[in-house]
Formats: sequence, structure tokens, C-alpha cells
Amino acid sequence: MIAVAAVFGLAAVFATRTWLASQQQARAPSVVTTEAKPVSTRSVVVATRPLRFGNELTPQVLREVPWPDGAVPPGAFMRIGDLLGSGKRVVLTAIETNEPVLAMKITGPGQRATLSALVEPGMKAVTIRVNDVDGVGGFVLPGDHVDVVLTRQVEGEGATTQVLLQDVRVLAVDQMADERAANPVVPKAVTLEVDTQAGQKLSLAGSIGTLSLLLRKAGETTGTKATRVTVKDLISEFLGPTPHSTTRTVVVRRGTDKQDYAVPQENAVAASADAAR
Repeated sequence: MIAVAAVFGLAAVFATRTWLASQQQARAPSVVTTEAKPVSTRSVVVATRPLRFGNELTPQVLREVPWPDGAVPPGAFMRIGDLLGSGKRVVLTAIETNEPVLAMKITGPGQRATLSALVEPGMKAVTIRVNDVDGVGGFVLPGDHVDVVLTRQVEGEGATTQVLLQDVRVLAVDQMADERAANPVVPKAVTLEVDTQAGQKLSLAGSIGTLSLLLRKAGETTGTKATRVTVKDLISEFLGPTPHSTTRTVVVRRGTDKQDYAVPQENAVAASADAAR
């Protein structure tokens, strides 16, 4: 009997362990492994080193690398031969190491790296004179965006200033058009990208007053409401409005005695008449 009980006890223990193990397996999340699909790629021409405005493209600064087929940027070249086969090309906009060389960032075959190649369709390039103050101390560089301010003398008002244009792209500072230039340059002239009407405004404004630049925060494109500021506005801001006199001094004589009185403006005439009696 003891032997039979021991056998049944061992069987019960074994059955219990088997049941618990099956329950744990049921609760455990099943892991499904899927085979990764191969990514389709194509060859894209990239730069082997940083390239700047005016650099000539040669096979030594280019290479072909595999690029995901669905992520090839518009204007990319598949082969170095396709890029250089039609003639010499020059960099217009800075290209970094391993960045795809795009048609919009370089000249056409045989063309020079001129400022006209940087101007967007429908826009014009106009140059204005500035100094170290008007040019934001030399910290305005190609690729920055600025507001243009006109300061002039107005008859009867004195000096006035107003924002003439907002969010204007800087094409060049003096003779420099490299957008990746980092060193400040004290400019004598700044070339801006504007439409035809804005170019006319700048030409006229330069002949009647002084043009200054306000450097905008990088990436900021929203305009702000700007009003004309006059000398009177400055005086009112710092000294407060000029109070208008509401009293008048009346002199009263009694024999040889004289006394001055301050009376309200509207009562001054009547007070003078009473004093004369």
C-alpha cells in the first residue's frame, strides 16, 4: 500500500509540474521572426569633401555611393560621367562631405559661378551701400535674411525712419557670395534678392536717405507690423508728452503795489478786466 501511495504521489507531482509548465508557455508571448527584405538601392554621386561657391567639380572630389531607391533627392546624379560628361561644372551653393550633388547647387555645363546663377526665377539682384553700422557690424553674411530700414529728413518733422522691406535674402556681401562663410566682414555694399518693384523702392530710397539692415533670426519668415518713427516719438518716449499750459499769469496793480496771480486759462481774460477796474 505504501508503495502504491508513493507511485500515485509521484504521478500527481509530475502532472502538476507538467500543467504549470503548459500554463507558463501559454502566457509567454510568441515571437514571430520575419526575414528582412533587401533594400533596393541605386548609385548616387556625392562629395568627398566640403565644396564651396566657385569650386570646380572634378572626379577627385566626387564618388558614387549606394542610396535607398525611394530616398534619392530630385536633381541627383547617378554617375560621375553623367555629371561631368557635358563640360566643366562649378559649385554655386555649399555642399558638405557625403552630401548628394544636386543640379540646383551647381552650374550648367561650361557655365561660370556668377551671381546671376544664384538669383531665383522672377527675382532680381540689387546692391545697396552700407557701412559698419548700417551693415550690422559686418555680421550679415550671404544667405542671411534682413529687413531694410530707410532713414530720411522730412520737412516739418525732422528725421524719420521706417521699415521699407522685410525678409530679404542676402546674395552677397561686397564680392563674397559663399553662404558658408563664417568670418564677419565689414562691408561697403550688400547685394539683395528682390522682385522688380522692391528693387525700384531700394533705388529711390537710396537717393533720398540712408538705408540700414536689420538682421533677422535664422529661419524666421513671419513679418511684423512696423510703423514710422519720428524724432517726436523719441522725445515722447523718453521725456513723456509735453504738457499744455492750462493757466495764465495775471498782473494786478493796486496803487504802487504789483501782484502776480496764476489763473485758469479760460478765466484769464475776465481776471485781467477785473484787475483793470
